[in-house]
Amino acid sequence: MGWNGPLEQIDAYRWMIPRSYKECMNGDAVIFADERMIRSIVSDNSPEQAANVACLPGIVGRSMAMPDIHWGYGFPIGGVAAMDAEEGVISPGGIGFDINCGVRLLTTALRAEEVAPRIKELIDSLFHAVPAGVGSKGVADVAADQIDRILEEGAEWAVAEGYGWEEDLVRTEEGGRMGNADASKVSSKAKQRGAPQVGSLGSGNHFLEVDRVERIFDPAAAKAFGLVEEGQVTVSIHCGSRGCGHQIATDYLQVMERAVRARGLRLPDRQLACAPVTSQEGQDYHAAMACGANYAWANRQMIMHWVRQSFEHVFGRSAEAMGMELVYDVAHNIAKLEEHVYEGRRRKVYVHRKGATRAFPAGHPEVPAIYRSVGQPVLIPGDMGAGSYVLVGTEQAMRESFGSTCHGAGRLMSREAAIRSYSVKTIVQEMEAKGIYLRGSTKDGIQEEAPGAYKDIDDVIRVVVGAGLSRPVAKLTPIGVMKG
Repeated sequence: MGWNGPLEQIDAYRWMIPRSYKECMNGDAVIFADERMIRSIVSDNSPEQAANVACLPGIVGRSMAMPDIHWGYGFPIGGVAAMDAEEGVISPGGIGFDINCGVRLLTTALRAEEVAPRIKELIDSLFHAVPAGVGSKGVADVAADQIDRILEEGAEWAVAEGYGWEEDLVRTEEGGRMGNADASKVSSKAKQRGAPQVGSLGSGNHFLEVDRVERIFDPAAAKAFGLVEEGQVTVSIHCGSRGCGHQIATDYLQVMERAVRARGLRLPDRQLACAPVTSQEGQDYHAAMACGANYAWANRQMIMHWVRQSFEHVFGRSAEAMGMELVYDVAHNIAKLEEHVYEGRRRKVYVHRKGATRAFPAGHPEVPAIYRSVGQPVLIPGDMGAGSYVLVGTEQAMRESFGSTCHGAGRLMSREAAIRSYSVKTIVQEMEAKGIYLRGSTKDGIQEEAPGAYKDIDDVIRVVVGAGLSRPVAKLTPIGVMKG
C-alpha cells in the first residue's frame, strides 16, 4: 500500500510531514531522501509510521527517518526519535525485535590479491567455525548459570573467557557493556533461548563478509581507523541478540500493552505500545533491553574470535601478525540515555534508533580516545553484492538527528517477494560474475537477501552525506560472503 499523505520538500535531502497532518502529532516528521529515493519510500506506508512516532508523548523535536526507511513494527526501520528522560516514553517498537543488531569491522594487513585465491577455503573455514542459520546454536558450552553474566557483562564476559583481546572493548560502542543491564528483568524463556545460541550468526540479513578496501575518501580518518590502503582486506560481522533479544521484545510488548491500557494512553498504532521512561515498566524494559544489547556484543565478540582463528588456520600466521584489529562495533537497534543540546539547552533524552546508527563527531567524549580527533567510525553495510561503507560522525548530525545516521541499504521488497523473484542459481551466478564467493546456510536465506531486494547503498550514502549527517571515509567491496 502506497502512502498519499502530505509531504513538503524542505531541500534536496529533506522532506517533511507537517504536524498538522494528524491531531495527535507533537512535532513534524522528517524523512532524509532525495527526489529519486522518495519515490520508492512512498511506495510503502512507512511514512505513516514516521508520522505516528511523532504522536508519542514526550518526543523531543521531530520524528526522523533515514533514507533506508522501510516498513517495520510500530516504528519504521530507519527511524530515530528522542524521548525526554523525565516526561517521555520508551517503546520496544522503537528498538525492534533484534535488540542491538549491529556491525563490527576488523582490519587485516593482508591484501586482496593474497586472499582472493584462497577465498573459498577461507569462507568454508568460517562456515565451519561460526554456527549460522535459523536456530543455530553457539559452539561454546555456555552453562545456564553463565547466561546472567553474559546478559549483564556483555563483551567484557567474552573477553574474560578468552574470546578476544582487552583492546577490543575500547573499540566497541559502550565498551561492549551497558551498565544498567539487570538479568533479573529478563524472563527465563529469553534466557533459555539465548544460552545455547550465544556465539552464532543466525539467519536473515546477518552475515560474515570478507572485503577489500575499494576506495578511500578521507585518508586521515581512514588511517586513524586502520584502513591504510586500497586493496587491503577487511572483515565485517553483522548480527544481533538472536532468540534472546526477540523474546525480550516479545515479553515487554505485552507489558507495554498493559501499561497503555492502565494509563489510558491513546496511540495511533497499538504496535507503538510504550510506557513512561520513569515508570517501573519503562525502567524494567530498558534494563532488559540493555541485557539484550550486552548479549549481542558478547555474541559478536565470540564470532570475531573465531574469525581470527579461521584466518590463522588458512594463512598459517597469528591474528596479531596479520593485523586483525577491531576498528569498531556499532549498534543499530537500541535506545540509549544520552545528553544532547536541543533549542539551546542540554537535555537528557532516550534516543531510539531502529535501523539507525550512532554518529558522534570529533571531540565527543563518548568517542574512543583513539578516534576522538576524527570522530566515531560509522559502519554501513549494503547488499551482499555491493559492499559497505565506513563513514564518520559529524556536528550536523548532533544538531539535527541526535547524533544519528542510516544503518544500511534498506529493503526494496519483502523477503517473500525476493524468494518469488530470485533463484539461488541466478544469485550465485551474479555474485560469481563480480568475483564474490557466496556460501549460505539455506536456500531461502540466499533468496531473501538477493542484491536486487535492496536499495542501492550508493544512493543511501549520497543522501546522508549530502544532508551532512556523516562523512565518507572508505568503501569496501566483497570478496567472499557467508550468509546465515
